Amino acid sequence: MIEVCCGSFEDGLNAYYGGAKRIELNSALYLGGLSPTVSTLKLLKSQTDLKIICMVRPRGAGFLYDDNEFMQMKAEAQDFLENGADGIAFGFLTKDFLVDEEKTSEFVKLIHSYHKEAVFHRAFDCTIDLEDAIKKLIALHVDRVLTSGGEANAIAGKDTIKMLEEHYGNQIEVLAGCGINAHNALEFKNYTHVKQLHSSCKSYNIDTTTSNGKVSYGNYHDNEMKYEVVNRDQVNKLIHNTQ
Repeated sequence: MIEVCCGSFEDGLNAYYGGAKRIELNSALYLGGLSPTVSTLKLLKSQTDLKIICMVRPRGAGFLYDDNEFMQMKAEAQDFLENGADGIAFGFLTKDFLVDEEKTSEFVKLIHSYHKEAVFHRAFDCTIDLEDAIKKLIALHVDRVLTSGGEANAIAGKDTIKMLEEHYGNQIEVLAGCGINAHNALEFKNYTHVKQLHSSCKSYNIDTTTSNGKVSYGNYHDNEMKYEVVNRDQVNKLIHNTQ
């Protein structure tokens, strides 16, 4: 299974026409991915047969959420589930870098009440003990965990990902992500034996109205005019190269 990380309706269409069967739908990918809009979800459901996992993340930075943020996240998750989402990606940590079992349990129960998939995202990689964390996620009945093996990218974390797949892959789906592309995916898959890969398959477009020389809305130091998009050719190459 190849899952493409998408930040917009256009991204989802590019993933679909590139041959993807499942996407993780976000907004603001430059912040690591925030919650998308319900409208984006509904448009993609009406135009494609993609399996869509919606991100629920109300802000950038970490994964320690107060009661108001948690209330917002539950409301967003329910809106997505009621409008066709096939699952929810989320992550809750305590101040001690442990899985927040109470919030995670509540989210899993909500998602499973709609018979959809509960996916713990890369907040997992910020925990202090990945084996302890994955055991807790299994006990809490999380369906899948997205991980780079606790490293900056999945290539650097390949040994840990291999261990997680070998030891726990029969109890929870291990989705490897971050830094995986058409050039390294097959070697990575063969080494780790993971059955699912997550990739942004990204390229960049240019919007010349990003800056007028005085006011700038750019996010990239090398070219403030650019923004990230899913490249359908890269999706197609990734899928082809891993078959």
